[in-house]
Amino acid sequence: MHARVRLLAALAVVSGCSLQEASNRVDSTAAVTQKPSSRAWNPNTWQAPTVDSTPDDPFEIAVYRGLAILTHTRDSLPGYVGGNLNCTSCHLDEGRRVNAAPLVGAFARYPKYMDRSGAVVPIEDRVNYCFTRSLAGSKLPPDSREMQDIVAYLAFISTGVPTGEHVPGEGLAKMPALTGDSSKGRLLFVDNCVRCHGNNGAGLGPIPALWGPQSFSIGASMARQERAASFIRHNMPFDRPGTLTDQQAYDVAAYITAMPRPDSPGKETDWPNGGTPPDAPYDTKGHKAFRPPKVLPRTNNPAAAIVAAPASVSRTNK
Repeated sequence: MHARVRLLAALAVVSGCSLQEASNRVDSTAAVTQKPSSRAWNPNTWQAPTVDSTPDDPFEIAVYRGLAILTHTRDSLPGYVGGNLNCTSCHLDEGRRVNAAPLVGAFARYPKYMDRSGAVVPIEDRVNYCFTRSLAGSKLPPDSREMQDIVAYLAFISTGVPTGEHVPGEGLAKMPALTGDSSKGRLLFVDNCVRCHGNNGAGLGPIPALWGPQSFSIGASMARQERAASFIRHNMPFDRPGTLTDQQAYDVAAYITAMPRPDSPGKETDWPNGGTPPDAPYDTKGHKAFRPPKVLPRTNNPAAAIVAAPASVSRTNK
Protein backbone atom coordinates (compact mmCIF):
# COMPACT_ATOMS: atom_id res chain seq x y z
CA MET A 1 0.00 0.00 0.00
CA HIS A 2 2.85 2.38 0.85
CA ALA A 3 4.47 1.59 -2.48
CA ARG A 4 1.25 2.54 -4.27
CA VAL A 5 1.09 5.92 -2.51
CA ARG A 6 4.74 6.61 -3.42
CA LEU A 7 3.99 5.67 -7.03
CA LEU A 8 1.03 8.11 -7.21
CA ALA A 9 3.15 10.87 -5.73
CA ALA A 10 5.93 10.20 -8.22
CA LEU A 11 3.49 10.27 -11.13
CA ALA A 12 2.09 13.56 -9.88
CA VAL A 13 5.57 15.13 -9.86
CA VAL A 14 6.44 13.78 -13.31
CA SER A 15 3.19 15.00 -14.88
CA GLY A 16 3.33 18.39 -13.15
CA CYS A 17 -0.10 18.02 -11.50
CA SER A 18 -1.02 18.56 -7.87
CA LEU A 19 -1.65 15.77 -5.39
CA GLN A 20 -5.27 16.88 -5.25
CA GLU A 21 -5.58 16.47 -9.00
CA ALA A 22 -3.93 13.07 -8.83
CA SER A 23 -6.31 11.91 -6.11
CA ASN A 24 -9.28 12.99 -8.23
CA ARG A 25 -8.30 10.79 -11.15
CA VAL A 26 -10.36 7.67 -11.68
CA ASP A 27 -8.57 4.41 -10.88
CA SER A 28 -10.35 1.98 -13.19
CA THR A 29 -9.22 -1.03 -11.16
CA ALA A 30 -10.55 0.45 -7.94
CA ALA A 31 -13.77 1.51 -9.66
CA VAL A 32 -14.60 -2.08 -10.53
CA THR A 33 -14.11 -3.41 -7.00
CA GLN A 34 -15.32 -0.36 -5.12
CA LYS A 35 -18.46 -0.85 -3.00
CA PRO A 36 -21.45 1.43 -3.60
CA SER A 37 -21.63 4.52 -1.42
CA SER A 38 -23.63 4.06 1.77
CA ARG A 39 -24.98 7.57 1.46
CA ALA A 40 -28.43 7.31 -0.13
CA TRP A 41 -30.18 10.17 -1.92
CA ASN A 42 -32.33 12.07 0.56
CA PRO A 43 -34.45 14.82 -1.02
CA ASN A 44 -35.41 16.16 2.40
CA THR A 45 -31.84 17.05 3.36
CA TRP A 46 -30.48 18.02 -0.06
CA GLN A 47 -29.82 21.73 -0.59
CA ALA A 48 -29.03 23.55 -3.80
CA PRO A 49 -25.50 25.01 -3.83
CA THR A 50 -24.94 28.73 -3.68
CA VAL A 51 -23.69 30.52 -6.76
CA ASP A 52 -20.22 31.97 -6.30
CA SER A 53 -20.43 35.75 -6.69
CA THR A 54 -16.74 35.85 -7.65
CA PRO A 55 -16.46 33.07 -10.25
CA ASP A 56 -12.93 31.94 -11.03
CA ASP A 57 -13.35 29.32 -13.77
CA PRO A 58 -15.26 29.17 -17.07
CA PHE A 59 -18.10 27.04 -15.73
CA GLU A 60 -18.68 29.25 -12.70
CA ILE A 61 -18.68 32.27 -15.01
CA ALA A 62 -21.32 30.62 -17.22
CA VAL A 63 -23.43 29.81 -14.15
CA TYR A 64 -23.18 33.40 -12.95
CA ARG A 65 -24.14 34.71 -16.40
CA GLY A 66 -27.09 32.31 -16.50
CA LEU A 67 -28.36 33.60 -13.17
CA ALA A 68 -27.97 37.19 -14.40
CA ILE A 69 -30.02 36.38 -17.51
CA LEU A 70 -32.82 34.75 -15.52
CA THR A 71 -32.91 37.67 -13.09
CA HIS A 72 -32.73 40.44 -15.71
CA THR A 73 -34.15 38.65 -18.75
CA ARG A 74 -35.86 41.58 -20.43
CA ASP A 75 -32.72 43.75 -20.08
CA SER A 76 -30.30 40.96 -21.06
CA LEU A 77 -32.27 39.71 -24.07
CA PRO A 78 -34.73 42.42 -25.12
CA GLY A 79 -35.09 40.90 -28.59
CA TYR A 80 -36.40 37.66 -27.08
CA VAL A 81 -38.77 38.98 -24.39
CA GLY A 82 -42.14 40.30 -25.48
CA GLY A 83 -43.37 41.72 -22.19
CA ASN A 84 -41.96 43.23 -19.02
CA LEU A 85 -41.45 39.97 -17.12
CA ASN A 86 -38.21 38.28 -16.12
CA CYS A 87 -37.82 34.55 -15.53
CA THR A 88 -37.64 35.22 -11.79
CA SER A 89 -41.00 37.01 -11.89
CA CYS A 90 -42.49 33.52 -11.50
CA HIS A 91 -39.45 31.43 -10.44
CA LEU A 92 -39.01 33.41 -7.23
CA ASP A 93 -35.83 33.76 -5.16
CA GLU A 94 -33.57 32.95 -8.11
CA GLY A 95 -35.64 29.85 -8.79
CA ARG A 96 -35.20 28.46 -5.28
CA ARG A 97 -38.54 29.13 -3.56
CA VAL A 98 -40.73 26.06 -3.02
CA ASN A 99 -44.22 26.10 -4.58
CA ALA A 100 -43.14 28.91 -6.90
CA ALA A 101 -42.11 26.71 -9.82
CA PRO A 102 -38.58 26.31 -8.40
CA LEU A 103 -35.76 25.56 -10.82
CA VAL A 104 -33.67 23.58 -8.34
CA GLY A 105 -33.54 19.94 -9.35
CA ALA A 106 -35.21 20.59 -12.71
CA PHE A 107 -32.10 19.73 -14.71
CA ALA A 108 -32.21 16.15 -13.37
CA ARG A 109 -35.69 15.60 -14.86
CA TYR A 110 -34.82 16.32 -18.49
CA PRO A 111 -35.14 15.09 -21.14
CA LYS A 112 -38.72 14.22 -20.21
CA TYR A 113 -42.09 13.55 -21.80
CA MET A 114 -44.44 16.53 -21.75
CA ASP A 115 -48.07 15.82 -22.50
CA ARG A 116 -48.62 19.40 -23.64
CA SER A 117 -46.06 18.81 -26.40
CA GLY A 118 -46.82 15.14 -26.89
CA ALA A 119 -43.09 14.43 -27.07
CA VAL A 120 -39.92 13.90 -25.09
CA VAL A 121 -38.17 17.25 -24.98
CA PRO A 122 -34.75 18.47 -23.85
CA ILE A 123 -34.33 21.13 -21.20
CA GLU A 124 -33.52 23.72 -23.88
CA ASP A 125 -37.05 23.31 -25.26
CA ARG A 126 -38.48 23.72 -21.76
CA VAL A 127 -36.55 26.96 -21.35
CA ASN A 128 -37.90 28.12 -24.70
CA TYR A 129 -41.47 27.38 -23.64
CA CYS A 130 -40.90 29.97 -20.92
CA PHE A 131 -39.50 32.47 -23.40
CA THR A 132 -42.29 32.03 -25.92
CA ARG A 133 -45.23 31.61 -23.54
CA SER A 134 -44.53 33.12 -20.12
CA LEU A 135 -42.38 35.94 -21.49
CA ALA A 136 -44.53 36.26 -24.64
CA GLY A 137 -41.30 36.40 -26.62
CA SER A 138 -39.19 34.41 -29.06
CA LYS A 139 -37.25 31.17 -28.73
CA LEU A 140 -33.51 31.27 -28.13
CA PRO A 141 -31.25 29.24 -30.42
CA PRO A 142 -30.56 26.07 -28.38
CA ASP A 143 -26.83 26.24 -29.13
CA SER A 144 -26.50 29.95 -28.27
CA ARG A 145 -24.14 31.12 -25.55
CA GLU A 146 -27.06 32.60 -23.62
CA MET A 147 -29.08 29.37 -23.68
CA GLN A 148 -26.09 27.35 -22.51
CA ASP A 149 -25.46 29.85 -19.71
CA ILE A 150 -29.05 29.36 -18.54
CA VAL A 151 -28.65 25.58 -18.74
CA ALA A 152 -25.36 25.83 -16.82
CA TYR A 153 -27.19 27.61 -14.00
CA LEU A 154 -29.97 25.00 -14.00
CA ALA A 155 -27.39 22.22 -13.90
CA PHE A 156 -25.46 23.87 -11.07
CA ILE A 157 -28.45 24.36 -8.76
CA SER A 158 -29.38 20.71 -9.41
CA THR A 159 -25.96 19.42 -8.37
CA GLY A 160 -26.34 16.16 -6.46
CA VAL A 161 -29.90 15.37 -7.57
CA PRO A 162 -29.92 11.94 -9.25
CA THR A 163 -31.35 11.70 -12.75
CA GLY A 164 -35.13 11.47 -12.67
CA GLU A 165 -35.47 12.30 -8.97
CA HIS A 166 -37.68 14.98 -7.46
CA VAL A 167 -37.21 17.58 -4.75
CA PRO A 168 -39.79 18.85 -2.23
CA GLY A 169 -41.92 21.81 -3.29
CA GLU A 170 -41.22 21.56 -7.01
CA GLY A 171 -43.66 23.01 -9.51
CA LEU A 172 -46.82 24.66 -8.22
CA ALA A 173 -48.81 22.97 -5.48
CA LYS A 174 -52.03 21.35 -6.65
CA MET A 175 -55.10 23.26 -5.56
CA PRO A 176 -58.52 21.92 -4.52
CA ALA A 177 -61.17 21.87 -7.24
CA LEU A 178 -62.80 25.28 -6.79
CA THR A 179 -64.22 27.90 -9.13
CA GLY A 180 -63.20 31.52 -8.93
CA ASP A 181 -65.54 34.52 -8.90
CA SER A 182 -63.97 37.35 -10.91
CA SER A 183 -66.22 40.03 -9.37
CA LYS A 184 -65.02 39.10 -5.90
CA GLY A 185 -61.52 38.79 -7.31
CA ARG A 186 -61.62 42.40 -8.48
CA LEU A 187 -62.26 43.61 -4.93
CA LEU A 188 -59.52 41.39 -3.54
CA PHE A 189 -57.17 42.64 -6.25
CA VAL A 190 -57.78 46.25 -5.21
CA ASP A 191 -57.12 45.45 -1.56
CA ASN A 192 -54.07 43.24 -2.04
CA CYS A 193 -52.47 43.66 -5.46
CA VAL A 194 -52.97 47.17 -6.84
CA ARG A 195 -50.19 48.70 -4.77
CA CYS A 196 -47.63 46.65 -6.73
CA HIS A 197 -49.28 45.71 -10.02
CA GLY A 198 -51.30 48.87 -10.56
CA ASN A 199 -55.01 49.29 -11.10
CA ASN A 200 -54.63 48.40 -14.78
CA GLY A 201 -52.49 45.31 -14.07
CA ALA A 202 -49.55 46.72 -16.02
CA GLY A 203 -47.11 46.55 -13.10
CA LEU A 204 -45.25 49.36 -11.39
CA GLY A 205 -41.52 49.75 -12.02
CA PRO A 206 -39.92 46.29 -11.89
CA ILE A 207 -43.20 44.62 -10.90
CA PRO A 208 -44.50 42.49 -13.79
CA ALA A 209 -47.69 43.06 -15.74
CA LEU A 210 -50.51 40.63 -15.02
CA TRP A 211 -52.46 41.35 -18.20
CA GLY A 212 -52.24 43.49 -21.30
CA PRO A 213 -49.64 43.49 -24.08
CA GLN A 214 -46.69 43.37 -21.66
CA SER A 215 -47.87 40.33 -19.72
CA PHE A 216 -47.61 36.55 -20.12
CA SER A 217 -49.38 34.93 -23.05
CA ILE A 218 -52.56 32.87 -23.09
CA GLY A 219 -50.36 29.79 -23.58
CA ALA A 220 -48.53 30.26 -20.27
CA SER A 221 -49.36 27.97 -17.37
CA MET A 222 -50.16 31.09 -15.33
CA ALA A 223 -53.04 31.83 -17.72
CA ARG A 224 -54.84 28.80 -16.31
CA GLN A 225 -57.04 29.63 -13.34
CA GLU A 226 -55.92 26.74 -11.10
CA ARG A 227 -52.20 27.32 -11.75
CA ALA A 228 -52.54 31.06 -11.14
CA ALA A 229 -54.52 30.39 -7.96
CA SER A 230 -51.76 28.12 -6.65
CA PHE A 231 -49.08 30.75 -7.25
CA ILE A 232 -51.22 33.45 -5.62
CA ARG A 233 -52.16 31.26 -2.66
CA HIS A 234 -48.58 30.40 -1.73
CA ASN A 235 -46.65 33.51 -2.80
CA MET A 236 -48.90 36.56 -2.86
CA PRO A 237 -49.32 39.27 -1.74
CA PHE A 238 -45.55 39.53 -2.00
CA ASP A 239 -45.19 41.05 1.47
CA ARG A 240 -47.82 38.78 3.04
CA PRO A 241 -47.67 35.42 1.25
CA GLY A 242 -50.15 32.79 2.36
CA THR A 243 -52.67 35.21 3.86
CA LEU A 244 -55.36 34.58 1.22
CA THR A 245 -57.57 31.52 1.46
CA ASP A 246 -57.85 28.94 -1.32
CA GLN A 247 -61.14 30.45 -2.45
CA GLN A 248 -59.78 34.01 -2.38
CA ALA A 249 -56.78 32.91 -4.44
CA TYR A 250 -59.16 31.39 -6.99
CA ASP A 251 -61.22 34.59 -7.06
CA VAL A 252 -58.15 36.75 -7.74
CA ALA A 253 -56.96 34.26 -10.35
CA ALA A 254 -60.37 34.33 -12.04
CA TYR A 255 -60.16 38.11 -12.31
CA ILE A 256 -56.59 38.17 -13.64
CA THR A 257 -56.94 35.33 -16.15
CA ALA A 258 -60.11 36.88 -17.60
CA MET A 259 -58.15 39.93 -18.75
CA PRO A 260 -56.70 40.43 -22.26
CA ARG A 261 -53.25 39.02 -22.91
CA PRO A 262 -50.91 38.19 -25.82
CA ASP A 263 -51.66 35.30 -28.12
CA SER A 264 -49.58 32.09 -28.10
CA PRO A 265 -49.05 31.04 -31.73
CA GLY A 266 -49.54 27.32 -32.29
CA LYS A 267 -51.49 26.84 -29.06
CA GLU A 268 -54.21 24.87 -30.86
CA THR A 269 -51.76 21.95 -31.27
CA ASP A 270 -51.14 21.66 -27.52
CA TRP A 271 -51.97 18.29 -25.90
CA PRO A 272 -52.08 16.52 -29.29
CA ASN A 273 -52.92 13.21 -27.62
CA GLY A 274 -55.75 14.66 -25.55
CA GLY A 275 -55.82 15.29 -21.83
CA THR A 276 -56.02 19.07 -21.95
CA PRO A 277 -56.55 20.48 -18.43
CA PRO A 278 -60.18 21.58 -18.01
CA ASP A 279 -59.20 25.19 -17.25
CA ALA A 280 -57.03 25.73 -20.36
CA PRO A 281 -58.38 29.04 -21.75
CA TYR A 282 -58.13 28.08 -25.45
CA ASP A 283 -59.41 25.37 -27.75
CA THR A 284 -57.34 22.23 -28.28
CA LYS A 285 -58.10 18.74 -29.55
CA GLY A 286 -61.32 17.66 -27.82
CA HIS A 287 -61.35 20.68 -25.49
CA LYS A 288 -63.32 23.91 -25.56
CA ALA A 289 -61.75 27.00 -24.06
CA PHE A 290 -62.47 27.68 -20.38
CA ARG A 291 -63.48 31.33 -19.88
CA PRO A 292 -61.27 32.54 -22.75
CA PRO A 293 -59.92 36.09 -22.41
CA LYS A 294 -59.52 38.55 -25.23
CA VAL A 295 -56.36 37.64 -27.14
CA LEU A 296 -53.96 40.37 -28.24
CA PRO A 297 -51.91 39.90 -31.43
CA ARG A 298 -48.20 39.28 -30.98
CA THR A 299 -46.13 42.26 -32.02
CA ASN A 300 -42.97 40.22 -32.56
CA ASN A 301 -42.37 37.42 -35.08
CA PRO A 302 -45.15 34.84 -34.49
CA ALA A 303 -43.13 32.03 -36.09
CA ALA A 304 -40.36 32.57 -33.53
CA ALA A 305 -42.90 31.95 -30.76
CA ILE A 306 -43.47 28.32 -31.77
CA VAL A 307 -41.25 25.62 -30.24
CA ALA A 308 -41.82 22.56 -32.41
CA ALA A 309 -41.58 19.08 -30.95
CA PRO A 310 -38.31 17.31 -31.83
CA ALA A 311 -38.52 15.83 -35.34
CA SER A 312 -36.83 12.74 -36.71
CA VAL A 313 -34.04 13.18 -39.27
CA SER A 314 -34.50 9.63 -40.56
CA ARG A 315 -37.93 10.12 -42.01
CA THR A 316 -39.95 12.94 -43.54
CA ASN A 317 -43.56 13.38 -42.54
CA LYS A 318 -45.79 13.74 -45.57
